[in-house]
Amino acid sequence: MGAIEVVPADNQKLLKEFVELPYRLYRGDPYWAPPLRIAVKELLDRGKHPFYANADVEFFLALRGGRVVGRVAAIIDRNHNRFHAENAGFFGFFESENDSEVAGALLSRARQWVFARGAAFLRGPVNPSTNYECGMLVEGFDSSPMLMMTYNPPYYPALMDGLGLRKAKDLYAYLQHSATLETEKIERVGDRALAANGIRIRPIDVKNFQAEVEHVWEVYNAAWQRNWGFVPMTRDEFLLMGKEMKQILKPDFVLIGEKAGRVVGFALGLPDINLALKHAHGSLLPTGLLKILYYQRLVRDIRVLALGVVEEYRASGLAAAFYATLWRNAKRLGFGRCEMSWILEDNVLMNRSLIAMGAKRYKTYRIYEWN
Repeated sequence: MGAIEVVPADNQKLLKEFVELPYRLYRGDPYWAPPLRIAVKELLDRGKHPFYANADVEFFLALRGGRVVGRVAAIIDRNHNRFHAENAGFFGFFESENDSEVAGALLSRARQWVFARGAAFLRGPVNPSTNYECGMLVEGFDSSPMLMMTYNPPYYPALMDGLGLRKAKDLYAYLQHSATLETEKIERVGDRALAANGIRIRPIDVKNFQAEVEHVWEVYNAAWQRNWGFVPMTRDEFLLMGKEMKQILKPDFVLIGEKAGRVVGFALGLPDINLALKHAHGSLLPTGLLKILYYQRLVRDIRVLALGVVEEYRASGLAAAFYATLWRNAKRLGFGRCEMSWILEDNVLMNRSLIAMGAKRYKTYRIYEWN
């Protein structure tokens, strides 16, 4: 088989190999949704992407006989470590052939790299933090992921287990169809919450998009600060993500909760653009853009990515009002399947609420740790 060499992807040629590996590994897989190469390159650009202003990252390739057989990123997220007062190291963008020797060489190198920079353990996968795609799929391999959710072959969890990585936390994805969602109770709770607190829910104002995004950013960082694994997003990160989402969002799925002009909560749902991306095969040219535009019109699934409420209204029932409004809008606009993800396994209230509405947990993603 030959020895495995792990090298930094420290030039344009090797970085291109880093980007291209998944397109070879997943070729022919009916469930993989190839991301646009241009978007992957922008996310990996340590000189321009705002994430790297507060992080140190190295990209590694595993080579056997000069052939790329795996990849991983080693990450020190200073934002995370400051916020949680811990010395964590992370791995992300992991891909490997079905070979424990390859996976072991990659993760050992990532662990060595983060430990040399003060980390006490290695956690992942995060691509490159929990604010982006994260987690390894461990259950639910029989369907494609929705946008901004990960996908991997079934052999990946076995590679992790074989190396001795342990579960740090599981993340759940729930699925429900808007036509069969049981909403009567949640609508009653939501309507009472809005009336009792003088809050109104409205679609995002795209004409004042940046101001809207800045208000949502403040709520986002306040609402999630007690959640396991949460990393505050910088203003530049959040604005960039908002700019990227603006291209595909529908205002009726991006909801703002206001009281006397103050934003006190938000809900973010996006059409599952992965359906269209599949047909572009990772490239805009020569025909990828046209295919995306054509198939984007056929998208009838949405993913609810986030729902946040400031602490003083967290127990008010406002979250129920957001969900009820999303479901009503989905039905009205002809959208069917709704994914709610991701939910922490120990978020008892949210898990119980989704099950009570008839939602089904259909995918599980795992964050691992390695001391």
